[in-house]
Amino acid sequence: MPRTPSKRTFPNVAQHRTAGPYSPVLEVDARRLVVISGQVAVDLDGSVVGSTIEEQTRATLENCRRLFAAADVGFADVFKVNVYLADISEWSRFNAVYEEVMPPPRPVRTAIQAVLIRGHRVELEMWAARPE
Repeated sequence: MPRTPSKRTFPNVAQHRTAGPYSPVLEVDARRLVVISGQVAVDLDGSVVGSTIEEQTRATLENCRRLFAAADVGFADVFKVNVYLADISEWSRFNAVYEEVMPPPRPVRTAIQAVLIRGHRVELEMWAARPE
């Protein structure tokens, strides 16, 4: 059975020129929510993967992708992302990787600088709406 889109954007909403790769507002058909806990760049043995923000962002996104696949959803179904960066000066480098991976319409997003555990540079929490 084909899946119906769960997100709708509002293209006439004005956004400041410094806006990153995210949607300012989304409408979500949220009959079934799939939420994943904060994910970091760690393998199944618990070892940190990567040392740069780019490497850790890719590894963290892959962990998110794997968890969503178990629930039969993908990044196209994600409507909300919380981003925690150990160093906010790495924001543009994080965004470059994120923009390569996350399909439009991109989720709404919140980002903050935070103290992260064990040498991690980024942590992501994501919410998805599973289409019927």
